[in-house]
Amino acid sequence: MLTPAERQRYRRHLQLAEIGEAGQLRLRAARVLVVGAGGLGCPVLQYLAAAGVGTLGLTDADRVEMSNLQRQILFGPADLGQLKAEVAARAVQRLNPLVHCEVYPVRVVPGNVRALVAAYDVVVDGSDNFATRYLLNDACVSLGKPLVSGAIYKFEGQVSVFNYRGGPSYRCLFAQPPGPAEAPNCDATGVLGVLPGLVGTAQATEALKVILDLGEVLRGRLWVIDALTFQSRTLRFPRHPERSLINLDTANPADYADPGCAPAPAGISAAELAGLLTSAAPPLLLDVREPAEFAAGHLPGARLLPLSRLSEQAATVPHDQPVVVYCRSGARSAQAIAHLQAACGHQNLLNLEGGLLACPPDLLTTQ
Repeated sequence: MLTPAERQRYRRHLQLAEIGEAGQLRLRAARVLVVGAGGLGCPVLQYLAAAGVGTLGLTDADRVEMSNLQRQILFGPADLGQLKAEVAARAVQRLNPLVHCEVYPVRVVPGNVRALVAAYDVVVDGSDNFATRYLLNDACVSLGKPLVSGAIYKFEGQVSVFNYRGGPSYRCLFAQPPGPAEAPNCDATGVLGVLPGLVGTAQATEALKVILDLGEVLRGRLWVIDALTFQSRTLRFPRHPERSLINLDTANPADYADPGCAPAPAGISAAELAGLLTSAAPPLLLDVREPAEFAAGHLPGARLLPLSRLSEQAATVPHDQPVVVYCRSGARSAQAIAHLQAACGHQNLLNLEGGLLACPPDLLTTQ
C-alpha cells in the first residue's frame, strides 16, 4: 500500500490507468543502477527519482570540474572538486527523500561489474566511453538484465534498450569496439549543452517503461535525434544469435580497454630505460610485438607477449615489480597497457616512449 505522502506526491501517476497504484508500487520496489553521473546521468537520476523509483544506484569515480557545469545540471560552482556520485546522491535526496540512494564513487571495471549489475533490476548506461558500454552489455547478458543505453556526440544523440526479453544486445548493433584511430577523444570533442538532457530524459522514459511493462520499449530499435534539425528517426536492427550470447566469460577482455578516452600511460624514455637496465633492480621488459619482429631484434632479457595474445595471458604479467612495455613505435604498447590496467588493475606499467625506434640499434639483440 502507498502511504498518504506517496499518494499525494505521485497523484499524477495514479491518475493514469496504465500506471495506477499497482504501477507505482512496482516503481517503489524497483532497483535501477545508473552508471555515470554526468551529462546523461543527471537527467536520468532526476526523473527516475521524481517518478518514485525506490532504489537508485549511482556509480561515478570522477569529481566535478568547471567544464561539467555547461551540461551536468545537478552540479554548481560550490560542488567543484567533490565526487560526482556523492553530490548527485545529495541532489536526488533533496528532490525526493522517499528514494534510497546507493553510492559507488568508483569506475565500473571487470573486477566489480558483476556484483554491481547483479544487485539491480535495470541498468542505465550514462557512460562516455566504449570500454564501459561493452563491459556493461556483457555483464547484463551474463546476468539477464535489461540495459538502457544512451550516447551523445556533438549535436546527435541515440537511445536503445538492449538485452530486453530476448532482444538484441549492444554487440548486435556494434559488433566490436572501434580502433584507437576511430574512437572519439572524450576531452577533445564538444557537445551541445542541452543534448544530454534530451537523451537522458529519453533513457529515463525507457527505464520506466521497462519497469512498468508499459508501451513499446526500444527493443531492437535505435532512436536517433539531431538537435540541429530536431529531426529524429528510429532504426531497426536484428538480433544476431552469436553476438547476443557474448558475455563476461566469453568476451575478449581487450574490449574493456578504452583507447579513445583513457589517459596516456605513464612513459619512460629510451635514455631513462638504458640507465635502469644497468641498475641493481632492472625492470621487467615486455615486448608486445609479433614473434617475427621479436626474432629480428629485441631488448636484452625481454619477455615476448604479443598484443594478439595478451588477453589470454594477461594474468601472467606481474603486479609487484616495474614493467616496461614496448613495441616498434609505442602505439601497440599503449594499447597493451590500457588493456592490462582495465582488465587486471595493473598500476606498475611504463610505456617506452617512441618504442624501439627511439632506441640505439646497438641496444638490440637477436638472442
